[in-house]
Amino acid sequence: MHTMIIAEAGVNHNGKMDLAYKLIDVAFKAGADYVKFQTWKSENIISRYAQKAAYQKETTDAAESMLEMEKRLELSYKQFIDLKAYCDSIGIGFLSTPFDVESARFLYELGLGLIKVPSGEITNLPLLEEIGSHPWDVILSTGMSEIQEIEAAIAVLGISERITLMQCNTQYPTPMQDMNLNVMSTLREQFQIPVGLSDHSLGIEVSIAAVALGARVIEKHITLDREMEGPDHKASIESDELATLVRAIRNIEQALGDGTKRITDSERENLAIARKSIVAKQRILKGELFTDQNLAAKRPGSGISPMRWHDIIGLTAMRDFEEDELIEV
Repeated sequence: MHTMIIAEAGVNHNGKMDLAYKLIDVAFKAGADYVKFQTWKSENIISRYAQKAAYQKETTDAAESMLEMEKRLELSYKQFIDLKAYCDSIGIGFLSTPFDVESARFLYELGLGLIKVPSGEITNLPLLEEIGSHPWDVILSTGMSEIQEIEAAIAVLGISERITLMQCNTQYPTPMQDMNLNVMSTLREQFQIPVGLSDHSLGIEVSIAAVALGARVIEKHITLDREMEGPDHKASIESDELATLVRAIRNIEQALGDGTKRITDSERENLAIARKSIVAKQRILKGELFTDQNLAAKRPGSGISPMRWHDIIGLTAMRDFEEDELIEV
């Protein structure tokens, strides 16, 4: 099993290309499979009446409107072309989340074979229809939604065999008690498709636990510095944490194994050392009967297994045995 690890650069470039390139480098050096951005035209997605979320007000200029903030963070289509070209050149997958129909069409023309539908767009019918009209693999985030809304979105997309559902909570950062990782099992059983986690909690342990619970995709926000100004930096991880997360996930993948219980190569050499054999508890003379009183189970395990105890009891010793000597019959 290979877990897809998406390093979510999101808007943590603060609208600056030099920071965007640095975030790509962080994701690549850490070993992430993809680095993901967000693509939109502010005038297409934000009305002048829209209000910032509480966490956005806390981490940006409170006097700035949501529309002003989004315009400041917006990158142009030309800039995304350049970012994808850079990703291609160094060998990391490029992803971006479209927030409007025009941006979805642009990303399709850019050649993306995988697209991410963010939680806030799970009820955006025109966008879902546009995405469903293309032969994409789709990662569908389910924050702020109920089962019925997820079911409706999948029906609109019309490509359930190519969808991965992401458990997600859209509070930044998400309180631990609201992560609800067991929802992944609910989604997997309800829809019979792969599941993953879009993790907005602090730290990396929740993402690691999600892989152990069967997540096939992990998405985690990254930043160059959590102290930077911007809406998502506080709920993001820095470069060293991302590298640790990637290593941990790859270790967990190996540790999960294939589910077949068997003696592994690494432990086989310990069989004789750790298991026991039937031995003489005291000196036994030739012709004596083996009994519960003159036999014992002791290491090493290179002789007759104690599982054959009742087969040996009552047999006659064919030779003398000294105390602790392996019994032979």
